[in-house]
Amino acid sequence: MPSIFISGGAAGIGLATAKHFAGKGWTVGVFDVDAEALKAVKAEHPEFVTGRLDVRKPAQWAKALADFTKHTDGKLDVLDNNAGILVGGRLDTISAEAVQAQIDIDVLGVTLGAQAAYPYLKATPGSHLVNIASASAIYGQPDIATYSAAKFYVAGLTEALELEWQKDDIRVVAIWPLWAKTALADAESKSAQTLGIRITPEEVAERVWTSVHPNAADKLIHRTHYSVGVQTTVLNNASKVVPNFVSRLVNKAIAQN
Repeated sequence: MPSIFISGGAAGIGLATAKHFAGKGWTVGVFDVDAEALKAVKAEHPEFVTGRLDVRKPAQWAKALADFTKHTDGKLDVLDNNAGILVGGRLDTISAEAVQAQIDIDVLGVTLGAQAAYPYLKATPGSHLVNIASASAIYGQPDIATYSAAKFYVAGLTEALELEWQKDDIRVVAIWPLWAKTALADAESKSAQTLGIRITPEEVAERVWTSVHPNAADKLIHRTHYSVGVQTTVLNNASKVVPNFVSRLVNKAIAQN
């Protein structure tokens, strides 16, 4: 039975992904920093392997993965680096603590997760590291500048590890949703108001599933990035062909600045 470990899995996209993969017969690990949310998830889904995880702590990553892989004969087919936070507002108005928390969770946490999972992924032929990126990394977004910058990092990390780990038969991909119907969408961002919140967590979960079941074309071109939704696909494709000043104007209009 294949297995997936999901950080930040007790709500939103993470929980939708857990349900999706469990419905396909996978062994699912849901790990989160929120103990109460984990308790509720376990009550509803006793088949899930659950545990507490602060993604900023290397020792907690080591323990969580060791605990989960006791249920999988030491193998790990997919690590879903899903945990993340977003604090909206202009950079000059949010606290230094909010800046640090976003970088610690959205950058450091993703990197530590990849590092901790590597031995398990290497031991499982055809395994995947899935990083949750964001359409905010297509062009830097005002009002969510730290979060946007963190997702640029996630995109770069994904591309680097896709090359670095290819020889180990570990495929590394990033999922690129726009605003989805989760708690993150409550942040103060003009782009969310302009573009609307049109993506569901279930749609993102389906994209995670698709990314770890690549077709022949995806394998041939070493596809690394998976957009979610029409808006993200259009914005992402357009950014590759239009001059930078056009991308700037489009994003300025979206952000209404």
